[in-house]
Amino acid sequence: IMPVETGDILFNPANVKVVVNKKMEAMYFSRQAIPFFRDGEPAEWHKHFTYYSHVGMYAYRCDILEKITALEPSALEKAEMLEQLRWLENGFTIRCGITTIKSYSVDEPEDVSGVLKLKGIN
Repeated sequence: IMPVETGDILFNPANVKVVVNKKMEAMYFSRQAIPFFRDGEPAEWHKHFTYYSHVGMYAYRCDILEKITALEPSALEKAEMLEQLRWLENGFTIRCGITTIKSYSVDEPEDVSGVLKLKGIN
C-alpha cells in the first residue's frame, strides 16, 4: 500500500483505497475514499488523515491460493469489483506493507500505451 498524496488519487475510483488495522491487516478495500472524513473539505482530506492506495502485489501460500480460488464471488466483491473483498468476507487475512516506490498502474486498456510511452517504447 502507498500513502495517498493528492485528492486526485483519493477520489479516483480506478485507484483502490484500503483501510488497515494497527497490525497492518486490511479491513476493507474500496474504490471510494475511505474512511469518510466528516470534518473538512474533501479535497483536503488527505492532509488530515493518512489514506492508503492499494498497490496490488500479492504473495500466497499454495494452500491458501487453492482455498481462495474455490470461493464464490461475494456480494461486496460484485459491488466494488474487487476480488480482495471475497477473501475478507470469508475470513481470510490480507497483510499489508507500506511502500513509497511509485509503480506504473495498468488498470484499464488505455493505461498500457501510457506505460509503454514512459518506458520509451512506441
